Amino acid sequence: MGLSMLRTGGLWSAVAAFCMASVCVNAAEFAPFKDDLFAYPQPTASLDGGRLLDVPYSEARDIDQRDEIPERRVRRNYVDLAPSLSTEDGVFASSSGPLRYSRVGSAQSPSTIVIFVHGRNGDRRLGMNDWSFGGNFNRLKNLLLRGGGEYLTVDGGRLDESESRRIAEFAADLKAKQPAARLVIVCASMGGQVCWNLSKDVHAPLLDGMILLGADSDISRFEGWRARSERAVPLLLAHGTRDPVYAFGRQKAFFESVRKTHSNYPIRFVGFDDGNHGTPVRMIDWRDALNWIAEVKR
Repeated sequence: MGLSMLRTGGLWSAVAAFCMASVCVNAAEFAPFKDDLFAYPQPTASLDGGRLLDVPYSEARDIDQRDEIPERRVRRNYVDLAPSLSTEDGVFASSSGPLRYSRVGSAQSPSTIVIFVHGRNGDRRLGMNDWSFGGNFNRLKNLLLRGGGEYLTVDGGRLDESESRRIAEFAADLKAKQPAARLVIVCASMGGQVCWNLSKDVHAPLLDGMILLGADSDISRFEGWRARSERAVPLLLAHGTRDPVYAFGRQKAFFESVRKTHSNYPIRFVGFDDGNHGTPVRMIDWRDALNWIAEVKR
């Protein structure tokens, strides 16, 4: 599946615009940080009024040239270790058992809170690793720390409904303590099940944004979420065209279905041409994504 899946008739749309992430969104909630290294590579195309981004991906460039040890350790210039000074581990006592988490940032009055949920066989350490996935988690931590936000990762365990309940209560506790903060949940791969479970959990707070990275979705779960929500929650999907775990075509069809039936719903799709299952975690431009959610919620 190539770029033709993202373009009408395999040709550039007349309204397509080549752009760097800094001009793909109007918001400036999060200031630039290493944008020259992490912004979407050219030629990235913005289609459908910015709702659809078509991003080129190359393993030779985006892994081999970026990593000192491919897929294990990024080059030093991609990383700023300042967030490590404010990193802490904790345990949240939920009604269904303890939930271990890690935190970066000030808990005083964060403007944005981001919770990351790993995929199968992972734990909270994955989203705190500064060196894996091309240093992209390190950039996320720096953006939030510098922007007055807070970043948390959790142990999702089996990623089932019981674990989802713990995470829902944890999110609700965070929101209760910081009601003015924008709450965004990010779920990768099988962790996407947690995101969709939260959308129906009565213990979960009303989110301000959801990001799914190489995850799965279906329109029935979305419709149930939309019916229960008091307002539209921005939804960003990022997927590689060669994903062997969750088919690119299925996520793209989900996006198109939402666009067709709810044309004003705040949904965005970032497709990585020739990208694999883990590509969205490595390649998503966090500043672009979080600024898009911030702009929608203004």
